[in-house]
Amino acid sequence: MLTRKWWSSLRNGLSRVSRAPAGYRAIHRRYDVIVVGGGHAGTEAAAAAARVGAETLLVTQKIDTIGALSCNPSLGGVGKGQLVREVDALDGLCGRAGDRAGIHFSVLNRSKGPAVWGPRAQLDRQRYRDFIQAELLATPRLEVMEGSVEELLVEEERPGRHRVTGIRLAGHAPPLEASSVILTTGTFLSGFLFLGQTSSPGGRIGDPPSSSGLSRTLKETLGLQVGRLRTGTPPRILKDSVDLTLATLHPPDQHPTPFSFLNTHTHCKPEEQLPCYLVRTTPGVDRVVMESLDDNSHIQEDTKGPRYCPSIESRVLRFPGRSHQVWLEPEGMTSNLLYPQGLSMTMPPDMQLRLLRQIPALHRVEISTPGYGVQYDYVCPTQLCPSLQVKTTQGLFLAGQINGTTGYEEAAAQGLWAGVNAARSALAAPLLALSRTESYIGVLIDDLVTRGVTEPYRMFTSRAEFRTLLRPDNADLRLTLKGFEEVGCVSAQRYNEAVRVKEGLEEAFSTLGSLSRSPRDWRKTLETTVYRPHCELQKKEIQRIEREEGMYLSPDLDYLSLPVSLSNEVREILDRVRPTTVSSDLVGSALFLHPISHNTKHSPFSLQ
Repeated sequence: MLTRKWWSSLRNGLSRVSRAPAGYRAIHRRYDVIVVGGGHAGTEAAAAAARVGAETLLVTQKIDTIGALSCNPSLGGVGKGQLVREVDALDGLCGRAGDRAGIHFSVLNRSKGPAVWGPRAQLDRQRYRDFIQAELLATPRLEVMEGSVEELLVEEERPGRHRVTGIRLAGHAPPLEASSVILTTGTFLSGFLFLGQTSSPGGRIGDPPSSSGLSRTLKETLGLQVGRLRTGTPPRILKDSVDLTLATLHPPDQHPTPFSFLNTHTHCKPEEQLPCYLVRTTPGVDRVVMESLDDNSHIQEDTKGPRYCPSIESRVLRFPGRSHQVWLEPEGMTSNLLYPQGLSMTMPPDMQLRLLRQIPALHRVEISTPGYGVQYDYVCPTQLCPSLQVKTTQGLFLAGQINGTTGYEEAAAQGLWAGVNAARSALAAPLLALSRTESYIGVLIDDLVTRGVTEPYRMFTSRAEFRTLLRPDNADLRLTLKGFEEVGCVSAQRYNEAVRVKEGLEEAFSTLGSLSRSPRDWRKTLETTVYRPHCELQKKEIQRIEREEGMYLSPDLDYLSLPVSLSNEVREILDRVRPTTVSSDLVGSALFLHPISHNTKHSPFSLQ
């Protein structure tokens, strides 16, 4: 339920909501920033752009689904929890929404060091959506419109170079002009739903399909390289039909850890939180999968699917005879639905029921909604700058699954950063990049724009070279001050709190520095690993990389004929990606494998 304050925000915000084209109206015909899509990437992008100071419009097909949890009812995890903390440190929405909607909080990897801890929460779907919608409708300089985007409006500045000018909605609505446009289309870009042998246009069950005009603009007008990916979701099952006595109970943490640095406790009290349950697949599950393959067109496709969150069909085919974990997760405080995490499937509904009932705890289970698969277009992210702007199109930014990622947290992180830079571009401020030495968001974006993807990208702590420093507990110290002083997306309230925490820690470190004890005594006193020596070594490496970040590579550099020792494969990659600095992870890998000549006369990395 919403509080009285949130209901007031919703009522007041209705004056800034319009539905197009029926009854079409807009307070403005021109905006600084237009965001297309109301998922995790779109909501963070719109809110961030408005915080930076841009007049922003969020366009979504259905206002009621803004902030909807399309797949699993959870947030965070190992690697993903770090992203949520960083989005929160930059004043984003998802961390506070998670604290409001969470009904089961836990920190994963507690047995390991703090650098790889993963804050995670099961969420109440309705509470999460209500919080996001109330926050957006109460955000100054942000309007929301319901409509389907038919076309991206661009102007050609010179051959191969364009500039975005706005969007055109379906249904003969007048065009809307903008200096910047952010596309956060999720799985809706030429999306198709698959269930057994049937398929239909769409990006999410129950929602209308997106128009084909947007895909056509990206491919034909802008000439962008577009690929195809697939994902899926499991069936939702009725809790009353599950024999939970045959499942292993997993309670939440006794002392729940909030996502947001602004919160000292979660909204749901520890004693009110709900448990999760663990079950495992059986040989009968494998048998049903093999029997259903001929009736499963989604699995027969060669489109790349997620390696890190695969369907049960893919898992059985890849690891025959193995028993797989399945987590039964609550969908809400008052919901009678359970989400079987690990059982994404696209076989016919009758076969889905047969498969579920091969698991002892589910032997009498009933399905509320069957699982299904989705295939959709994505734009190869090596065509983006570190600001998430398309290299060849001024003012066009992409965020979320359109860039080949998977997961709410990856989408939210990209959305926030795209929103920041789209606003800065519209307001004639320089675009910014986050370094992989200072944040997981920087690692995520650098991986995308330099390496690209061959399958849906998911964040892991192993992707961050400096994870000892990039811990979930210090994201505010790493990013909040920068977010206020340099980026402009952080409120004064959050900034002042971060300064207070920073000064308190500095005083504590000063006091500790005056004490002398043996490492053994320190370990006994602190009851945890002593990270400081490792952090100091990483700080030295970061300082070296920061010096290299100041060495820019010319965008016109001819890598194909450069007189240095590089393989043709590396030359082609560098020519296609065109990294901006020497510190790029891609450049580092290339030089490690193929060191350049010591003759610096012809070095491409000398400063001009």
